[in-house]
Amino acid sequence: MSDEIYYKILNSLQQNPRISQRDLAKELGVSLGKANYCLRALIERGWVKARNFQQSNNKKAYMYLLTPTGIEEKARVTVRFLKYKVDEYETLKREIDRMRREVESLQARGEDVSGLDPEEKRQS
Repeated sequence: MSDEIYYKILNSLQQNPRISQRDLAKELGVSLGKANYCLRALIERGWVKARNFQQSNNKKAYMYLLTPTGIEEKARVTVRFLKYKVDEYETLKREIDRMRREVESLQARGEDVSGLDPEEKRQS
């Protein structure tokens, strides 16, 4: 599993320990089977404990609790995922700047850049 999936699952479970696997799958944009697989992997690693609701009529209802190790790992995953996202942002920013310079160069040479929305041009 990627840090993004780890982060999203651990964050969701920490915010809502009573989330169903179906709702978790919807939240993550994955199949129910993948959500189940990911949860089982986190349980096997000892990052999450699954407990049945004691007073629930629905015996399939679980509460997913992050273990102390899971909380520590969530912090590590968050730092790694944040670094990845910042790097991705910086890469996109450089690419956008490069593309803007390219459009400006085309305009300076009198090339037709009619596909560029005038509002987009003013915002850059």
